Amino acid sequence: MEYQHILNWQISPELAVMIVGMLPIAELRGAIPLAVGGYHMSSMAAFFWAVLGNIIPPIGILFLLETVTNFLSKRFIFWKNFFEWLFARTQRRAQDKIDKYGSVGLFLLVAIPLPMTGGWTGALAAFLFGIEKRKAIPTIILGILTAGIIVLALTVGIKNVGERIF
Repeated sequence: MEYQHILNWQISPELAVMIVGMLPIAELRGAIPLAVGGYHMSSMAAFFWAVLGNIIPPIGILFLLETVTNFLSKRFIFWKNFFEWLFARTQRRAQDKIDKYGSVGLFLLVAIPLPMTGGWTGALAAFLFGIEKRKAIPTIILGILTAGIIVLALTVGIKNVGERIF
């Protein structure tokens, strides 16, 4: 098994892909190309590790966000201002979709792999718009799976075209 050295730690490619999948902004859009192009993983392995990493933060967000934001906002003005900015920004981006389409809008927000969409934004939107966890979690997971399929198809397609050209 091949290991990469990051800060003198040995980290497996699978764990590296999972960690990138967990990162806001990068999510699947960064993890799958890293797995396929950088680590030469199979499509199924790339999909599995990236999706697994991308599912973890939204579930944590849905269960912990209210407690954490209340705690930090009451004690630190910086965090109060940050959360107000973050929540206002998320509401601006998601309001139309959620109002018009409900759970389908949440699914689309997560499933369309564009910058500033994905599991993190979907979980924030679900929290802000009061979507029940029992509805939000499966919707977000389905959106992540869909985004993973789209990103994987694009990544493999681009890789195949690149191999044929070069």
